[in-house]
Amino acid sequence: MGEAYRKEIVQRITRNLLDIQLLRLVQAQPLWGYRIKKKVETDFQVKLRHGALYPMLNSLEKRGFLTSQKQQQGGRARKVYTITKNGRSRILQRKGIRRGASLRG
Repeated sequence: MGEAYRKEIVQRITRNLLDIQLLRLVQAQPLWGYRIKKKVETDFQVKLRHGALYPMLNSLEKRGFLTSQKQQQGGRARKVYTITKNGRSRILQRKGIRRGASLRG
């Protein structure tokens, strides 16, 4: 498999699982949007646009998987995201689905 093709496949998978990846990142520590964007780019080698990230964060917050709190840091207001109990449950549910699929496949 060519490197470009492999990279494209990884990017597609990461985008399809973006909600879970974001929850897992925030589970490790509370983060703000820009820091999440940079971690996704570094950890998964996926260029994440603001137009994809912020609607997903808002959706996860609306669905009760994340909470946010505005914090002042260095003269800037940041919206810091924290995972909720429902968010942790969502990660565990996805792990169960993945595990069940690998046992059947």
